[in-house]
Amino acid sequence: MYLTQGLHRAVQQRPDAPATIDGSRTRTHAESVDRIARLAGALRGLGVEDGARAAVLALNSDRYHEWLAATLWAGGVVVPVNFRWSVPEIADSLDEVGATVLAVDDLFAPMVPALRQTVPGLAHVVHLGDGATPEGTRPVEELLGGSGPVEDARRGGEDLAGVFYTGGTTGRSKGVMLSHRNLLTAIMGGLAISEPVETSVYLHAAPMFHLADFSMWVTEVVAGGTHVMIPAFDPVAVMQAVQAHGVTDLLLVPTMVQLVVDHPALDEHDLTSVRRVLYGASPMSEALLGRAMKALPNARFLQAYGMTELAPSATLLTPTDHEHPVHRRSVGRAAPHTEVRIVGPDDRELPRGEVGEIVVSGGNVMLGYWHRPEQTAEALRGGWMHTGDAGWMDDEGYVYLTDRIKDMIISGGENVYSVEVESVLAQHPSVATCAVIGVPDETWGERVHAVVVPVPGATPTLQELHDFCTERIAGYKVPRSVEVVDGLPLSAAGKVLKRELRRPYWEGHERAVH
Repeated sequence: MYLTQGLHRAVQQRPDAPATIDGSRTRTHAESVDRIARLAGALRGLGVEDGARAAVLALNSDRYHEWLAATLWAGGVVVPVNFRWSVPEIADSLDEVGATVLAVDDLFAPMVPALRQTVPGLAHVVHLGDGATPEGTRPVEELLGGSGPVEDARRGGEDLAGVFYTGGTTGRSKGVMLSHRNLLTAIMGGLAISEPVETSVYLHAAPMFHLADFSMWVTEVVAGGTHVMIPAFDPVAVMQAVQAHGVTDLLLVPTMVQLVVDHPALDEHDLTSVRRVLYGASPMSEALLGRAMKALPNARFLQAYGMTELAPSATLLTPTDHEHPVHRRSVGRAAPHTEVRIVGPDDRELPRGEVGEIVVSGGNVMLGYWHRPEQTAEALRGGWMHTGDAGWMDDEGYVYLTDRIKDMIISGGENVYSVEVESVLAQHPSVATCAVIGVPDETWGERVHAVVVPVPGATPTLQELHDFCTERIAGYKVPRSVEVVDGLPLSAAGKVLKRELRRPYWEGHERAVH
């Protein structure tokens, strides 16, 4: 099993069919794979082979697709960079994973000087954009023009395919190591319960650095379908692309779904080509699901629950499940490639109906965290991935989320770990101590909320704290609301009782997670 297998099949079976559509630029499978094979040759010349890490910091594009595929074809390991991070966060991840080659597009090229200065091992930077080539970078078209096609390295199985950074409960992001087998196992499990759409056309609207969209990239490579790219999510751009290219498949988080189906221009666009909508990161409300089904009348909806460490799916709520009023409140049942349990603190399985931690086993479970053996051992103890999510399972195997055991917020589909935000807030001169929690939000599902105890005589404002955090961490991690209090509730051991802080915000909700 290797991730580039589907590229060979597509050229063999549908060479003249479109592989990628990016604006006015369309490339067939034959053209796309030729470019991938030649770019792979150039990458080998830059040292990308035998598991070397090549990173990419860019918006969605056909060149992003080619970079991912060429890195794997060359025998390297992909490191998609979260472009919402600050420069220090990006530099930290590139340095830790030992990336020697980085690709950037026009938007992120200005970061290159700072990254070169702070990442000493970064030997080569490749420009993927259409604008003028920035100083100190090499244009991708020049690399392509100067290289002949090379044979596919066909690294696969347990070989490392990618390092995908996710939030860290200790304040630093962790690099999740996923093998070819991990990623393909999860994809095959999803395909096993999907109704086939011949010649599928998938729209990359979610960011391609995110494992959810990356997994759909793998799906389309396996299926030999067409990748349609828009640079970033925009509801009108989504509707225009669907209408223009006959998009059949979408992946959106509930926040994105809401922005599309509630947009005033919805009736001006023909969305009847959409056959499948995959959503995740958080459950969708009954009201929003109803509006989405009306706006996309020919689509069937599939919800996936999981995490980066699971490549990324653990359970699936099928289109048929969505028709059941009780089942659709769940996150579905164990996917064909997984086994799911609810366990207590002793890791023993609990009786049905009892709330415990959701744990997962299967060929999709990560190899581990990059250079984090202790955290890997803790997460994978007993051979099961401990999700940090609390839930219960009914007699039919449907899993219902109730809360989060780990200190995490999901806002607009992005994971935010409270400790990381707290460590930044605590550096502000007006903050004596603080706690960060997730509270319900109509737009983002959950928003980052800071509870701050000020130093004597100080009165920190939301704007002041927002500006301070924005300089140090990604925008989606920055608190959107702040509450100034005299003190935080503490346990007998002196630990902040975040459940007490969260309780008034979540009263009246079925579950303390959105």
